[in-house]
Amino acid sequence: MTASPPLGATVLWMIGAYLAGSIPFGWLIGKARGVDIRVLGSRNIGATNCGRVCGWPWGVLAFALDVAKGAGPVLAAIAWLPRPADAEVRWLAVILIAAQPILGHLFPLWLGFRGGKAVATSLGVLLAFPMLRDLALAALGVWGLVVLATRYVSVASSVAALAFLAGYLYVERTEVMGAYLPVTVFVVLLVAVVLVRHRANYGRLMKGTENKLWGDRKPDVPNHP
Repeated sequence: MTASPPLGATVLWMIGAYLAGSIPFGWLIGKARGVDIRVLGSRNIGATNCGRVCGWPWGVLAFALDVAKGAGPVLAAIAWLPRPADAEVRWLAVILIAAQPILGHLFPLWLGFRGGKAVATSLGVLLAFPMLRDLALAALGVWGLVVLATRYVSVASSVAALAFLAGYLYVERTEVMGAYLPVTVFVVLLVAVVLVRHRANYGRLMKGTENKLWGDRKPDVPNHP
């Protein structure tokens, strides 16, 4: 039987994953282009606002980097952590590490703990889990279809998150309350975070002032006080 993941090393890995998630790629790209995206567009540091302010190629780059900073620490943790007989123990350790890039993007150390919505970073984290990868890709497809249909990134992100949760609960229904219980709790909390972080967007949707990804530009409304 292989030993459980060492606590001290897991904590160090968590700190490293948080610091990686804290890297504000969208903001850094904006600064390299001579602008601060925290005062332009939606004032968000994520890929969508980076693309809105700097141009779509830069938004795509920010999206890819945000996905990578989510996937990298989790892939490394899955490869590094030992495999104890109790699968729940190992997945709990992986999830504690997996949560850190998301927290880092939500509350980045380098920007006074005022971050973005962590949708792209969350996607990267989900893509790193073998039992979640296909569902995450399917959710990305849902996101793309909803964006094309509505042009609202906030709507697409919310629908994709809910579709992912429903798909996970169905596909892994025999394990959600068993060996994958820590993963189940993580998925539910992650979807809840995505929905809560978009609450301001829902208010703007109700008022008809939400910005679309292209066309029908509305006046800029900050995401933060």
